[in-house]
Amino acid sequence: MYHVVIGVDDDAEHALACVEEVAKMPGDASEKQVTLVHSFTDNPSGASATQIRSIREAGEYLDEQGIEYDVNESSGDPADVIIDFAEEEEADLILIGGRKRSPAGKALFGSVTQTVILNSGRPVMVTGVANRA
Repeated sequence: MYHVVIGVDDDAEHALACVEEVAKMPGDASEKQVTLVHSFTDNPSGASATQIRSIREAGEYLDEQGIEYDVNESSGDPADVIIDFAEEEEADLILIGGRKRSPAGKALFGSVTQTVILNSGRPVMVTGVANRA
């Protein structure tokens, strides 16, 4: 079984790009296990991760492909949550959707993708909406 941890934010297009990449990976659907990880940084309404459109659409796609998945929700810094979860679960791969930002935007606001790449001890794959078929 190949375990992929996908960091999912509120962007449904990025989430779909990530799960489409999992479906393209070598091996049968039964050989793949996905965990969709969402970290709430602000959740005043008390929503569950499964109520978020990006999680729902990614899950629906994985169901259609016959790929097993579960959802992990947490709170805190998204990069730390993704890295810690992948380490705890001994994931084979972390998959995240990259965003196009200017160098100034990255310096001012940071980058979850950049932090995961630099601080994870696990392989990291970055995909973007532009890579979608």
